[in-house]
Amino acid sequence: MLELLLVLPLELLIKTLQIKRSSYYYAKKALQKPDKYAHIRGCIHEISEENFFTYGSLRIWLVLRTKGIRVSEKVVRRLMKEELIEVRYARRKRRYSSYIGEITPACSNIVNNNFHADSPNKIWLTDITEFSVKESKLYLSPMIDCFDGKVVSYALSNHPDQCLVDEMLEGSLTTLDTTECKSLVIHTDRGGHYRGGRWIERLEGLGITRSMSRKGNSGDNAACEGFFGRMKTEMYYPLNWDSTEELRQAIDSYNNHRVKRGA
Repeated sequence: MLELLLVLPLELLIKTLQIKRSSYYYAKKALQKPDKYAHIRGCIHEISEENFFTYGSLRIWLVLRTKGIRVSEKVVRRLMKEELIEVRYARRKRRYSSYIGEITPACSNIVNNNFHADSPNKIWLTDITEFSVKESKLYLSPMIDCFDGKVVSYALSNHPDQCLVDEMLEGSLTTLDTTECKSLVIHTDRGGHYRGGRWIERLEGLGITRSMSRKGNSGDNAACEGFFGRMKTEMYYPLNWDSTEELRQAIDSYNNHRVKRGA
């Protein structure tokens, strides 16, 4: 409209647009005021770019709070819309499968899709996921606590072998004391890594309860699958990876610094 005022009289524009003269002057005065959210807009852009545009308004609001910036989540959502900041969401990808058959008797599905825990170290989930880079593949095995969705421990390897899982398990167990082992349930799928003697003997020796998904039912470990989906959308899919070392550093940063909202 400002451009039109250069060639057309104001009275004609008001009449054509069917607006009141007072409305025009009110809007003009509002546009001349300094933007009280200018600094926050810049912070939102910075947070979005640092996280590959995968943080929604709630997670950006949480980050702003850690920076001492107090503003409502609704305002953050509005500013993101005004700044045309789009959020990337998960997409389906072929998943790595470690299933090699019923090599040992399967234990019961004790978790039974209830991934809620009232305190830490009550329900842990684990699985393996695959990443591809130009030179090779990289496999991640994390242990996730259902209480807060945080990674207890994890291991990375170029091969999805038993050593990968054993390293992850031993790293996770160092965070526990003897009494916590007795009340802990570790849930897995039916992959061969969790059916062998070493895995079973280690958990049973500590009094840890094993829980296992039903055959061919990935939904029984949905919280872990969801973690993989969010992780790949936020730090893997947006970029082209040239080396496993580069990817290792990104995964380490994601697991140690990402704002968690629960499993």
